[in-house]
Amino acid sequence: MNKVTRISIVDDDRSCRMALSSLVRSLGYKPCLFSCAEAFLASTDLDSTDCLISDVHMPGIDGLELQRIVVSSGRSIPVIFITAYPKESVRKRAMAEGAVCFLGKPYNAQTLIDCIQSIVPTD
Repeated sequence: MNKVTRISIVDDDRSCRMALSSLVRSLGYKPCLFSCAEAFLASTDLDSTDCLISDVHMPGIDGLELQRIVVSSGRSIPVIFITAYPKESVRKRAMAEGAVCFLGKPYNAQTLIDCIQSIVPTD
């Protein structure tokens, strides 16, 4: 039996989570949705996540801190950031700490698809 690829989506904006969920599902992956980093970190999905798509700016733990926590815990989860505030300094920090992609909103869907498919296998 093949393992279903899980993509966790962490974004405090419900409409963004739902749009990303639809896109991920259309690609044949299983989306796991979280409204905040704290919920993702406390979930049972943390250890089964194959790819993480996260907003940068969120209340509480922001996306960059989430990435640091995941890395410092010894997990190797590829991270894609999507943000409404695509500052170059933030992009550089995210990429230096291991992010795979850093996209500004509104993002090009094909660019996001290409990024996801560079990380996780397609069926």
